[in-house]
Amino acid sequence: MAESKKYEVAVSAIPQYIAEQSDPANDSYVFAYAITLENVGTVPAQLISRHWIITDASGEVQEVRGLGVVGQQPLLQPGEKFEYTSGCQLETPVGTMRGSYQMTAVDGKQFEAQIGEFTLAVPRVLH
Repeated sequence: MAESKKYEVAVSAIPQYIAEQSDPANDSYVFAYAITLENVGTVPAQLISRHWIITDASGEVQEVRGLGVVGQQPLLQPGEKFEYTSGCQLETPVGTMRGSYQMTAVDGKQFEAQIGEFTLAVPRVLH
């Protein structure tokens, strides 16, 4: 079996603007994002840490690194999913997020689950 299929976690993200927590007059835009991780590989793997790259419309970049997600380091069996919601704040109404999760398979192999870039945008700002 190909190594890439043995160690593979698919990641999807659904962003949402949180108007109630935002303050556009003071350049504060709050976004939530729902993440789903699915172990599409053939061996159990544990999420150890995360690395986010958050870029706003001005080109300002924030990098966020830390252990686990929402205080957890889930162990995903093959076919199992883990979902969580988190958030971030930008100084512009549009931005992007991308990154990776550092995973460790039960056999000790370490690998990354890539988080494809997704857009954070206040509704009706982008056409």
